[in-house]
Amino acid sequence: MSAVADPGVVALASHLGTEPIVQHPCARCARVQRTCCQRAEILVTDGDVGRIAHHTGRRDFAEFRAPLDPAYVAFDEDDPNWSRLTVRADGTRHMLVRRVDGDCTFLGAAGCTLPTEVRPLVCRLYPFVYTELGITGIEGEYCPTSLLAPDGRDMAAVLGIPVEDARRWHGALYAELREESRHGAA
Repeated sequence: MSAVADPGVVALASHLGTEPIVQHPCARCARVQRTCCQRAEILVTDGDVGRIAHHTGRRDFAEFRAPLDPAYVAFDEDDPNWSRLTVRADGTRHMLVRRVDGDCTFLGAAGCTLPTEVRPLVCRLYPFVYTELGITGIEGEYCPTSLLAPDGRDMAAVLGIPVEDARRWHGALYAELREESRHGAA
């Protein structure tokens, strides 16, 4: 993922004759607004839970609960199987636990505390838009795009996420969801 130095930091560093401190775009976002890690309700697959548990040695980070936002369980005509694959009969989904303030349990001062390949697949996929059929675009709904990409780049470019990685993660997400559905997990 790419990082960008704050222009004020660059000027100060130049004046002091040092290198600027480079900040990740997500850290820059957090300075001006609540981030996706603070606003989104993050779906996890059983595979995500296994990867995170292996990395952290914990299992207390995920729970089945009804989302606060009903849009998370609404039928999506662009991805008609999404609800079937992610919502249980009782209306709950497997999601990351949130702190009392709404932040993701893995949000640290410098962003996500999990390595990229351990993060939930839906987190890795953001800002890509997708359906079961594949990647359909890029959005920056949660990102202050004008601040992070005043040159007009999309958020995937700003974050340094290759589309090849997104396709791999997309394939893994739907494979894991289908596997869980076959075994009655969703």
